Amino acid sequence: MRRFTVRRPRLPRTRTGQRRLVQAGMVACVLALLPATWMHLAADVRLRTTADVPRTHVAVVFGAGLWGGEPSPYLARRLDAAAELYRAGRIEVVLVTGDNSREEYDEPDAMRAYLTRHGVPDARIVSDYAGFDTWDSCVRAKKIFGVDRAVLISQGFHIRRAVTLCQAAGVSSYGVGVDDRHDITWYYGGVREILAAGKAAADAAFRPDPRFLGPEEPGVERALADIRAPETAD
Repeated sequence: MRRFTVRRPRLPRTRTGQRRLVQAGMVACVLALLPATWMHLAADVRLRTTADVPRTHVAVVFGAGLWGGEPSPYLARRLDAAAELYRAGRIEVVLVTGDNSREEYDEPDAMRAYLTRHGVPDARIVSDYAGFDTWDSCVRAKKIFGVDRAVLISQGFHIRRAVTLCQAAGVSSYGVGVDDRHDITWYYGGVREILAAGKAAADAAFRPDPRFLGPEEPGVERALADIRAPETAD
């Protein structure tokens, strides 16, 4: 039987060849980091805290996983920030956007239940069940729910991508990055953002339709109208 051997790549032996290899590696690293650098610079001026974010009708909270049917610790902190903004009168309606692609996995309903336990009335919460990724959530906020301006809430490692993509989708956005322990999940999220920056740049450039678009939903408009109705009656 004939044996096949895998040849190892040969490194250049001359100084010129080695120099070119190093230069090629440096160029590759720069190109890989360009999307992340662009995203960081584009969103930096639109980042705020819960104390100084402009008053806005709508906040968007992005899903971040469930543990045993309840919001993960990271998602819970996003929802805590939304509840804090609501109690402070800085927002009026919360759009919770997440994954409900499987019957047994429902991020938006878990997020809604958590917010109602923390003082946000159910009538002030609107659910987006097809927020499968950040771009989908931003496009659907604009095209399906009619959101033109919003406060976005996420972890610090993700908020710049969220702001950049929502701006590209037509939602004028400010981002609130919630504080978190710098544990292994946080570092993983930071590394993941570098890798996700390339897709974000492509989404912003080509603006593809989300995985599921569907018909327009009046949930946000209706919730805001219900808030203003008593004022009109007065």
